[in-house]
Amino acid sequence: MSSNTKKRSALGKGLSALLESADTDITSNSGLAASVGSISEIPISSIEANPFNPRENFEKDALLELSESIKAHGIIQPLTVRKLGRDRYQLISGERRFRASQLAGLELVPAYIRIANDQTMLEMALVENIQREDLNPIEVALSYKRLIDECNLTQEQLSTKISKSRSSITNHLRLLKLPADIQAGVLGNEITMGHARALVSAGSEDMQVALFNRVVEENLSVRDIEAILRGESLRHVSASKRNYSKGSSPSISTGEIAFKERLSDVLSTKVNIQKLPKGGGKIVLNFNSDDDLGRIMKLLNK
Repeated sequence: MSSNTKKRSALGKGLSALLESADTDITSNSGLAASVGSISEIPISSIEANPFNPRENFEKDALLELSESIKAHGIIQPLTVRKLGRDRYQLISGERRFRASQLAGLELVPAYIRIANDQTMLEMALVENIQREDLNPIEVALSYKRLIDECNLTQEQLSTKISKSRSSITNHLRLLKLPADIQAGVLGNEITMGHARALVSAGSEDMQVALFNRVVEENLSVRDIEAILRGESLRHVSASKRNYSKGSSPSISTGEIAFKERLSDVLSTKVNIQKLPKGGGKIVLNFNSDDDLGRIMKLLNK
């Protein structure tokens, strides 16, 4: 198997697999060869930022909090850098830790040192970005698009690389077809991905924006949007939100919808939340076969 094939296989398992791969590791320490996979202490002043990092916004308070933690406990997870030349390195991943370490006044930081070309750098940075838990659906979609456009991948190839379903990738990419106002609404957590997906089917941009404004102003659910698109009146829907009739199922909140969508995305399967009028309920996970059930169980047992 060629080294390129090995790298692609590792990338399909995420950034951690790349960090553990001997094919992408040439760690050195103070000019002396060190064993593959070891960590070196390098001057923070010799590291430059990653120009391919898709993450642009770093919360100041969160950085200061991490900086204080680093002062007290040091860096728990090493940075990953590539060697540019003698005593010169470029960050591959860990920019938040890198910036917080600068604020903490560290002179030396632990790092994996690797060789990576620009294509690999971009892929690694984007894959790490996608794996962040706090990523907004629009940010995920933009990372998918960059991997497809700049790394010349098909959606099928991308699905294999990042271990995400093809449908999940397609649903995220469709969000980028929405008007800028609606994309900003998703970024600002005014609406969920479910709302945005429903708005994609609303017709022209003017119709999409008009319905988006109604969603924000009237706190409409995804079901409300679907009812409007079917031409149904929302009077009974609004009434059911205020007063649940005996035996009816309460609507789930925007936060619960977001959780359902995130769980569905992580498990690559349909997820339903069914609430009972008097409290309680159940979360239902769909599976297509015994193998599919085994896959879901393996994910939940991680």
